[in-house]
Amino acid sequence: MKRAVNYVRGTVTLTARGLFPERLLNLCAQEGVPCWGVEWTDRCTLRLTTYRRKLPHLERLAQRAGCEISVEGRKGLLDFLGRFRRRYAFLIGLACSILAVCVLSRFVLTIEVTGNETVPTARILSQLRLEGVRPGVYGPGLDRKAVAQRALMELEELSWMSINLYGTRLEVVVREAVPSPEIVEEEGYYDVVAQADGIITQVEPLAGEAAVEEGDTVARGEVLISGLISMEPPQYSDQPVRYYPTHARGRVYARTWRTLEAIIPLTAQVKRYTGEERTLWSVQCFGRTLDFYKNSSIPWGAYDKITTVRQLILPGGRRVPMMLTAQLCRAYETETVSVDPEAAQTMLEDRLLTHLQGQIGTDGQVLNTDFTARVSGEELRVTLTAECREEIGVEVPSTREIPGEAPVE
Repeated sequence: MKRAVNYVRGTVTLTARGLFPERLLNLCAQEGVPCWGVEWTDRCTLRLTTYRRKLPHLERLAQRAGCEISVEGRKGLLDFLGRFRRRYAFLIGLACSILAVCVLSRFVLTIEVTGNETVPTARILSQLRLEGVRPGVYGPGLDRKAVAQRALMELEELSWMSINLYGTRLEVVVREAVPSPEIVEEEGYYDVVAQADGIITQVEPLAGEAAVEEGDTVARGEVLISGLISMEPPQYSDQPVRYYPTHARGRVYARTWRTLEAIIPLTAQVKRYTGEERTLWSVQCFGRTLDFYKNSSIPWGAYDKITTVRQLILPGGRRVPMMLTAQLCRAYETETVSVDPEAAQTMLEDRLLTHLQGQIGTDGQVLNTDFTARVSGEELRVTLTAECREEIGVEVPSTREIPGEAPVE
């Protein structure tokens, strides 16, 4: 710490010559002039160090002691800066650097979005860009409250947004809207009908009357849960049975059989790289792109493009919107090769099972599967026959007439 203080205040190392140089030390002690690093070079000469601002006072004391003073060296901040008095290019560069720091610190370099879980960050940043908020914009000139209000009107998934400016960092804090509950339509006359052929294994009516039982065989389109509720008349009454329409709901599970088929050619076009490559360089700064390849064309008819982006990252992990992009173009030629039939069959079987699971839903189960494969010309055809247990009921508006009522014209 003392060395740092001495460097800021400045020190001078000097040599005192005389018949009695020790008298100079006594005078310095009497006058309160600090001296240190005293070293005798011979019996009439000594070397010492003092503060820069004490040099004139020490020179007057040397005259009283009959000593000659010669300065050997100077150290300190003022002496260091004095070296650049005539280096005008350095001074201009220093002034420009200070000016750039003062000016650039008022522009937005990074934008951070927090608080979103289901709404993608890219969607929020895209909407803010349409509102004029992007890296490189002048921060104090943004009407952050108005921008947040306009963005909320376009982003219906958000309920609240706040934009805060911290130097060159713009923080966007959002809160997602709570989705409104699904409104269940209670009105109307609906039946639950079968969307596939099968054998009923379980019936769970929630509204309406079950029209089938466990073990029944149903065809596609057949009513499983009726939307007509029958009301029996009192015993020994001559009144007819009354029917009341309702919105039928429930779950109906059944054993079903599905057949799926997939085809794949036994030959394929693959790439063979020729070894010719070309790299295209570009720089992107604050949303503006400067490319170094201009109108240079790629002489090959077919090539792959591999893009590598290197972004400037400041200490602490903050990313600056300055990127160097390298696009590596690799030429290739296509050639025809044969496909391994076993590998192709395995791939088609996996895809058929995935497609089958999508058809029967997450609640469905695949009980048994049987695959058959055959080669027809240059194609491999794989057929899947599966036995499943799935929910086959679907709610549809009923077109049946209500007994006891006149048909609607």
